[in-house]
Amino acid sequence: MIDEVRRVRQNYLAITLAAVACFLFEAAWYSYFLQSWLQGIGRTQEWLDHTGINVGLQFATALLSEAVIASAISCVTQLTGPQTALRGMRAAALLWLGFVITTSATEYVFEVRTYKIFAINAGFWLIGMVLMGAIVGAWKKK
Repeated sequence: MIDEVRRVRQNYLAITLAAVACFLFEAAWYSYFLQSWLQGIGRTQEWLDHTGINVGLQFATALLSEAVIASAISCVTQLTGPQTALRGMRAAALLWLGFVITTSATEYVFEVRTYKIFAINAGFWLIGMVLMGAIVGAWKKK
């Protein structure tokens, strides 16, 4: 008996939409938690206002990273069975559990960061990845 070979067909429009949706959610999430986040990283609003960092570079990095994550979620979703929103959400949650929460937990424990900042950052990635999973899972390539 020959196993069926699964083919991954990336839907770049769905991946782009998922990345943009996650990016917009990220903006809302960190705007809401801004003061707690700043406190958690040991910084102030004044510091943030005067960093001199290139905001365009920050935004481009975030958006590109989210597109790569959406692509990975799409691959796992397609390789594990029928492509559906629920399967995409499950794949995203599993990837978050297997990679994001574990690497973050290791970093935070060695950096001696608070559980509060850990919850803010990890919470964003859980919800953001599940959102991207729903989009790439539901939107099948025609």
